[in-house]
Amino acid sequence: MNQSDLPSHIRTLPIWQGKITVKELAGGITNVNYLVEDAAGKYVVRVGRDIPLHHVMRFNELAAARAAHAAGLSPAVVHASDNLIVLEFVESRTLSEEDIRDPDMLVRVLDLVKAYHREMPKNLRGPALAFWVFHVIRDYGATLEILGSDHAALIPEFVQAADMLERAAGPFDIVFGHNDLLSGNFLDDGRRLWLIDFDYAGFNSPLFDLGGFASNNGLSAAQENWMLETYFEAPVTDELRHRYSAMKCASLLRETMWSMVSEMTSDIDFDYAAYTSENLARYRAAHEEFLLS
Repeated sequence: MNQSDLPSHIRTLPIWQGKITVKELAGGITNVNYLVEDAAGKYVVRVGRDIPLHHVMRFNELAAARAAHAAGLSPAVVHASDNLIVLEFVESRTLSEEDIRDPDMLVRVLDLVKAYHREMPKNLRGPALAFWVFHVIRDYGATLEILGSDHAALIPEFVQAADMLERAAGPFDIVFGHNDLLSGNFLDDGRRLWLIDFDYAGFNSPLFDLGGFASNNGLSAAQENWMLETYFEAPVTDELRHRYSAMKCASLLRETMWSMVSEMTSDIDFDYAAYTSENLARYRAAHEEFLLS
């Protein structure tokens, strides 16, 4: 189905009451999203097919969204069919990276992340995926070679780095991770925070979420230290810091390679080449710092 046909298709869903309006929402770089209003209220419609190249499967996203709502962390799923997930709309503002770096907000956001890791397995039902970043990186390497990417010359370096980082990041604890903790996936309704968008959710090390969260939102070294102490409720050891730094590098490398693949495969209007360049620079800086530590 072409994107131009989506509003008409959304209108045919049997859940609406009375007259409806459909408006595309900006900002998605994996999905297309719409705001729908009918006589009963407002809803967000997420439109996305399975994307095996990115290890995104919609049955898994749907299960995670339902579990997050059952845990009291995310809006309710109202309807799901034909690559569409309809969610309750929450009147709120999307957090920015600057918002998250605010000390008071950082406490609230980390509390939400900890609650997500703690409560999701209790509420998750049916099959669920793992999101093992080192496998994803190696798979991206193979995909980029098959696609004939302009970045193909970098693949041996990236795969070798992933193998080294995997050894350095263990031993591993496992939680059900969000695995995409961008600032835009946190909402503030003025009373509480919500976590949204579970495309990449899956069982993973908590260090992946923490490292990705820190790098995505530009936390300072002091804030990272506080985050680790608060999350694990113990002083940060050299061993934990080393494992965390390795996983943070892996998170940045995965984001870089995600963008490289998206340059060649996505039809969403987004400057993936610039995003690749930005994340590659951040990965190289973090990797150099890790090697010197």
